[in-house]
Amino acid sequence: MLLDVDTRAQRGSPAYRKISLALFLAGFASFSLLYCVQPLLPAFAHDFSVSPAESSLALSLSTGFLAVAILFAGAVSEVLGRRGLMFASICAAACLNIAAALVPDWHALLVARALEGLLLGGVPAVAMAYLAEEMHPRGLGLAMGLYVSGTAFGGMIGRVGIGVLTEWTSWRMAMGTVGVVGLLAAMGFIALLPPSSHFVRRPGFDPGYHIRAWAKHLGHPGLPLLFSVGFLMMGAFVTVYNYVGFRLMAAPFGLGQTAISLVFMAYLFGIAASSAGGALADRLGRSLVMSAGIAISALGLALTLSHSLWGVIAGIVALTIGFFIAHAVASGWVGRLAQGHKGHAASLYLWAYYLGSSVMGSVGGWFWAEGGWPAVVAFAGALIVLALVAARHLRSM
Repeated sequence: MLLDVDTRAQRGSPAYRKISLALFLAGFASFSLLYCVQPLLPAFAHDFSVSPAESSLALSLSTGFLAVAILFAGAVSEVLGRRGLMFASICAAACLNIAAALVPDWHALLVARALEGLLLGGVPAVAMAYLAEEMHPRGLGLAMGLYVSGTAFGGMIGRVGIGVLTEWTSWRMAMGTVGVVGLLAAMGFIALLPPSSHFVRRPGFDPGYHIRAWAKHLGHPGLPLLFSVGFLMMGAFVTVYNYVGFRLMAAPFGLGQTAISLVFMAYLFGIAASSAGGALADRLGRSLVMSAGIAISALGLALTLSHSLWGVIAGIVALTIGFFIAHAVASGWVGRLAQGHKGHAASLYLWAYYLGSSVMGSVGGWFWAEGGWPAVVAFAGALIVLALVAARHLRSM
C-alpha cells in the first residue's frame, strides 16, 4: 500500500532555502518602496509648504490603497496565480516610485504614491498564502519570520539609504534610486521562486465565493483577534516612526536628515527579532511569544519620552524588536488557524495591518500638532494596550 508523501518544502531543503530567499527579496522590495518616504516627511513639509499631518499622506495614501488592494489581490491570485502576480506588482510599484521622484507637483506625487500602494497590494497577502501552501507546517514559523525579516530589512534600507542619499544629492534622486533597487530585487525574486506546487487555480471570478471565504474567516473565534493585533500594533509603530523625525529635528536634539535616518538602523534589531520570534513561536507557543513582543513594544514606547538622545534611540530599538516579534508570530498564526482559503485569511490580516498604518499614522499627526510627543506616546500606548488584550484572548487557540 502506497502512503501519501508530503511534498511541501521541508526546513533545511534546497527548495526551502530558495523560497525563503525569494520571499525575503519580495519583502525587502515592497517595504523599501512603501516606506522610503517616511524620513522625507519633514522635507516634503518644507519643500511643498504642507503641514506634518499633510506630509504624512505620502505614506498614508500608499498604505491605505494597499490595504484595499490586499483584499482583492488574494482573490485575483486565485485566478492568475501567486508567483507572476507578485513579480508584476513589485516591478510596477518600482516604476511608480521613480515617477513620484520626477513629478514637480505635491498632488501628482500623492497620486503616484497612491497608485504605488494599490499595486503593492499584490505582494504581502499573496506571499503569506504562498508560504502557507508551499512550506511544511513545522518550518512555516521560521519561513514567515524570514519573510518579515525581509520587510524589516527593506524598511531599514529604504529609510536609512534615502536619508543619506538625500543629504548628499536630493530626495528626488534618492527616491529614484530606491525604485531602481526595487526592480533589481524583483529580478532576483522571479529567478529564485519556484512555481506553486500546491496551488489550485480557480477559473473565472466569482464574487460570492470570495465573500463567503472572507465571512468564514471573520466568523472564526481567533482570526479576528489576530487581525486586530495587526491593526493596532502597526498603527502604533507607524505613528511613532512618522513623527519621531519631527521631534528629533527640534530642540533639544536638533538632528539633521542623515542623523535622523540613521535612527532607522533600529530595523536591524527587527530583522533578527522577526526570525527569532517566528522560530520561538514554533517551540514555546504563539500566544506567549506574541504577548512578550507587545510588552517589549510598550516598554520601548515609554523610553522614547526620555530627554536623552540615547534614551530615545533605546526606546525606538525596543519598540521595533517588540513590533516585529508580534507581527511575525501573528502572520504565521493566521496561516495555521485558517481552515482553507488561506489567501483570503492573509488578505484580511494584511488589510487590517495596513489600514492601521494608514489611518492611525495620519491620526497621530493630530496628536503631534495638539500635544507634542507626550500626546503621540499616549495615543500609541493606548493602541498597544488594546493589542495586548487581544493577544491574551488568543491563549487558548
